[in-house]
Amino acid sequence: MTTPAPSSRPRDPRTPAQVIRSLTPSVYAPSLLEFMGLAALMPVVPLLARDLGFSIPQAAALSMIFGLASFLGPIPAGRLISRIGARRALVLTGVVLVVANLAAYLMLSPALGGGGDLTHRLLLIGVLLVMAVSTQVWQFGRQFYLGSALPPSMRARGMTLFGGVIRLGEVIGPLLGAVVMAVGSMAWVFLLFAVTAAAGTVMIALFLPPGEAGPAPSPDRRSDRRPRSQARNRLDRAVLRRMIAVGLGISPIMMARVNRPVIVPLLGDSLGLDPVWISIVFGVSAALEILLVLPAGSLMDRFGRAAVAVPCALLMGAGFLLLAVLGIALQGQGPGPALVALLVPSLLIGLGNGLGSGLVMTLGIDVSPVYDRATYLAWWNTMLGAGRLAAPLIVTGVTLVAPVAIAGAATGALCVAGGFWLTRILPRVTPSGGTRKR
Repeated sequence: MTTPAPSSRPRDPRTPAQVIRSLTPSVYAPSLLEFMGLAALMPVVPLLARDLGFSIPQAAALSMIFGLASFLGPIPAGRLISRIGARRALVLTGVVLVVANLAAYLMLSPALGGGGDLTHRLLLIGVLLVMAVSTQVWQFGRQFYLGSALPPSMRARGMTLFGGVIRLGEVIGPLLGAVVMAVGSMAWVFLLFAVTAAAGTVMIALFLPPGEAGPAPSPDRRSDRRPRSQARNRLDRAVLRRMIAVGLGISPIMMARVNRPVIVPLLGDSLGLDPVWISIVFGVSAALEILLVLPAGSLMDRFGRAAVAVPCALLMGAGFLLLAVLGIALQGQGPGPALVALLVPSLLIGLGNGLGSGLVMTLGIDVSPVYDRATYLAWWNTMLGAGRLAAPLIVTGVTLVAPVAIAGAATGALCVAGGFWLTRILPRVTPSGGTRKR
């Protein structure tokens, strides 16, 4: 495995500030709005599920829906964007998100407080499935567009800023979620998501240029039906080996991100904390992440990807391990110790996650050749989707036989192992400090 050759694209004459300004109304601002709504909803999903009659293992298993979509969705999402164009695909899925959230609010609100039955539980599963599929289209389209629109010299900073926008949404979202729940009920977070998704969809419709962000068609579509050359097959095998090597270390980070909005609320619930306080913990943790967005991108562009990826994995691993220890040690000690048991490890997890803002998307571009990049990015996202899919299985399997805190310990151990693996692999296969200018 060797370091990928840099792109031969001519040097972009624009300054970084000009590049970011040009991408703000079409990518960064709509993404902020979308993730505000999604971040408000996700910590509440396990609590909604419990209120509707799901058991703890069943509530944890609901996040498998998003893992399944991330595993099966990238290739169809890429084909949809290629066929009908990025703007039409993103607007269509944005409208679907709005309708799904409004339907969920209208149909689930009466069932909260112990009135849920099988129909309401199936409705929640259906709504989450629609949301998972729609967000896959949104995320894939933006990743591909940024990979093409960002100059290689500032790829990590641009991708990290995108990750920072997500983190900012994860700060504002849970805090807004706490406000609407304090005013109304848990079901009001569906209304919040509907409003933010509608605003983001309008911005995409107005500012994303037609025909951009979609995979470029093959210069000769007939060539798609010809036998693949030996050189292309060798390239595919080399790229796949590189993706697997990097993915083995990155997958635990993805699994930790999937498990976090499941383990933390369920542990907070078992410690006796109110849903409003659990949302506040998420918001405070995400606020810490934002402080690391710009430094993380600069570190990756200057010193290489390992300078950020390794501490990201190790800090998140340490946070989940501490969450398990404090969750067990402070069980039944009252609301004050319960808040400490949830907040302190969440801050450590947030510190590591903040370092990893945009990391996975940056690595996806790094390990994907420029030619036919959409196809290779679909491979990358599908492979990592397997990790997202496996993550809830860990929580579900562990909670069948042990407290939810043990699921946190298992997640933390995987992150620590992934960090040590990345120490060895990343300098070989991604741009590093010594190769950045070559």
